[in-house]
Amino acid sequence: MSQCKKQRLDYAAVLEMYSPDVRAEIEDLFEKKFTYQKPKNNEWALPGPDELCNSNPQEYDLLLALKESLNQVKNLLCDKKLDEWHLHTSSTNKAGRIIPEVRKTVNAELCTQAWCKLHEILSSFPLLPQEALWNRELNSVHLCEAPGAFITSLNHYLKSQELHCDWNWVANTLNPYYEANDSLQMIADDRFIASTLTWWYFGPDNTGDIMKSSHLSGLQHFIGHMSCVHLVTADGSFDCQGNPGEQEGLVAPLHYCEVITALMILGTGGSFVLKTFTLFEQASVNLIYLLNCCFEKLCIFKPGTSKSGNSEVYVICLNYIGKVAIQPLLDKIACNFGTGILDKALFPQHAIPDSFIKAHHGCCSFFHKLQTETILENLRLFQHKTKKDLSRLNALRDYAVEYFLHKYNMKYIAKKEWIVKKPNVASSIGYRWVGSRNRRSDTFNERKELEMLSWENKVLKGFFLPWAEEHAVCNQGKNIVLEKPPCPLNCDEWYMVVGLKIAKVKSSPFCDGELLKSLNEAMAGSFISGIVAEPALQSCPSCHVLSEEFILNELLDLSIVHQEVFVNRPKDQIKCFVVGIPSLCNFQSQDHIEVINLEPPTNYAFCCSLLHDGDPKYHQHLLQAILFSMQQLQPESSLILPIMSCLTRFTAGLLYILHHCFRNISFACPTSAQSSGIGAVLLCSGYEGLLAPVLTHLQTLSTEVSSMLDSQKQVLECVPIEHFLTGPLLEFLWDLNSAIIKQRLHVIGQVVYQKESNIKAD
Repeated sequence: MSQCKKQRLDYAAVLEMYSPDVRAEIEDLFEKKFTYQKPKNNEWALPGPDELCNSNPQEYDLLLALKESLNQVKNLLCDKKLDEWHLHTSSTNKAGRIIPEVRKTVNAELCTQAWCKLHEILSSFPLLPQEALWNRELNSVHLCEAPGAFITSLNHYLKSQELHCDWNWVANTLNPYYEANDSLQMIADDRFIASTLTWWYFGPDNTGDIMKSSHLSGLQHFIGHMSCVHLVTADGSFDCQGNPGEQEGLVAPLHYCEVITALMILGTGGSFVLKTFTLFEQASVNLIYLLNCCFEKLCIFKPGTSKSGNSEVYVICLNYIGKVAIQPLLDKIACNFGTGILDKALFPQHAIPDSFIKAHHGCCSFFHKLQTETILENLRLFQHKTKKDLSRLNALRDYAVEYFLHKYNMKYIAKKEWIVKKPNVASSIGYRWVGSRNRRSDTFNERKELEMLSWENKVLKGFFLPWAEEHAVCNQGKNIVLEKPPCPLNCDEWYMVVGLKIAKVKSSPFCDGELLKSLNEAMAGSFISGIVAEPALQSCPSCHVLSEEFILNELLDLSIVHQEVFVNRPKDQIKCFVVGIPSLCNFQSQDHIEVINLEPPTNYAFCCSLLHDGDPKYHQHLLQAILFSMQQLQPESSLILPIMSCLTRFTAGLLYILHHCFRNISFACPTSAQSSGIGAVLLCSGYEGLLAPVLTHLQTLSTEVSSMLDSQKQVLECVPIEHFLTGPLLEFLWDLNSAIIKQRLHVIGQVVYQKESNIKAD
């Protein structure tokens, strides 16, 4: 705290260290705002409900000219390699040193760029209604909030500015644990979410998709305990790198749903903060006009800690006139909730006054100029930086830190005042997935060229090769052992999560996102070509199929090394129960293993598809196989259980239960000549029993899973995910899924290579 105080006390001396032009440039950096001035004649008024959502979209030529001009400047970046350009713009970002300094100086929780941006907004605008502060009760709802930095920033602001009140918050985001959500549309960092899951609302279908009307009605019920919502923030976006010139249009439906949600839940006098981008297109014009009519004051603000070269701006809406005043309008536009904004214009063009269009054009021109100047300056510096340039950049970046800390009255808070005082997750996603998403070293032009290639040509050009080369030689899983935790299972507070049936496993908390994406692309292509289940044309010299002897030897090694059962009783045999691999039961070369075949009541079949282990029928068969095995197992016996993969929460939950039933679990990844079929076999050693309440839970679960097979819902989670977002089980799941996916990529690639070789030979 003393450091922060010293910086404030010495600020006058700090000013003397920097030239007037450096100080002026940084001061301008934090004053990028445009305020809409409403005419005194109340000309800006909402049309009647009958005029809403009935007109075809009509664009404004002056605004489209600005869009075209900006895209021409952006096109100058198309031949720049993504990683090199990001590294360069990070070095030229005048606010680039602020985040680490804030994190260190004021002990900020989850300090990210979003954290600093909201702190700027809170310090620059009267977002928190005075009535709420007087009553010492503040309620906020945070839409599209992942990873949660707006929440931690608001907490820091309240505590550091000594605004004592009873603060309640609720947040929404795309559920990072719903496997059918696309990883490119989600924030990968789940550290804060995993520690505060009770406060997050993912909707009745568990997807977290705010663009569904059922989500809106469910959210209204979820926040029913709040007497009044005083603040709504909406920080939604998704990856538009594939089409950056059309970012505004791509995110328009999301912004529409964010705005309607805010207007439906916000209390009279409340504030709304909306992240948006360029505002050139008619959908944006309509939304900004709507918000101007619904709030007493509206500003467009570009925080200094927002990268100057991007299009991001924040719409700051103050003093909501109230839902009652616009209820007929809300009822009408809520009917088009979702992507309806793309089909019909919210307002007819004649309903929006020319005075507003003139003001809005001024706003767009202001931010267009700022962005294009930054991009052109970054291009100049990218081609050549002089010593004078470097010296000036360093001065700007250093002074920006001092200015930020002083201007926004940054104060230290103790860790005990954080929301998550003792983070208990080494995030399943945040620490492992984030890095994998930023591996792109190609240019925009190269990415577009790659999109035009067929999947076979991608394989032949080595697109999947880095993953496949990591495919090990017939010992995947060796020395990877999961030991039984000391604490017993307690299922008293367990619950089942039911949600929308998974159509395709696009993401997983238990796997690298890029790795899964590559497998899905390769498998989708091989399905089309009809070779997904086709055996390799020739045996691959770098790998072979795991034999029955190998699998049994692995189980024996696991028992000897980790249980030492043969040290004192060399003549004893391990009873090994096997599910779904009849060939193992005919292989009796091991003196110390008695292999016993188990045939579950349902066909324990595998079907290789983009559902992986997300198919409800697979869940049913796997669960029944486990239940059947538990009835046969004896103390100290072993189990060999084939598994497709462990990408879903459901399958991971079953493995969590097995983790508590066996002394040790390992796996062997069968390097097969086919990409379909068994993904791996779990080697479970030293059975120690299953508690009766857990058995009852599994039996109830089996009934629920079976009852939903023909519905649009499925059981998504059978053990609360918080139990296995950390620790050795999480590491085991990553290793298991990585081995399975790399093996499948390897085999699919081999089929393509061998087919190509045969074609050339003919």
